[in-house]
Amino acid sequence: MDMEAQIVAALRTELQRQAADAGDALRIAEASSARVRIEGSVDLEALAMAVAGTVAGGP
Repeated sequence: MDMEAQIVAALRTELQRQAADAGDALRIAEASSARVRIEGSVDLEALAMAVAGTVAGGP
């Protein structure tokens, strides 16, 4: 998997985690393989950490 695909996967995973924790306050819907629809507040610091971990080679 190339780096771009890894970052997209990390973003998608983190957004899904946040949505699961937030209940109805955050909803994520797949619009296509390259797009998602986001309704609600997103923790940008957690999202940034997910990307940083992927770029650094973390889990």
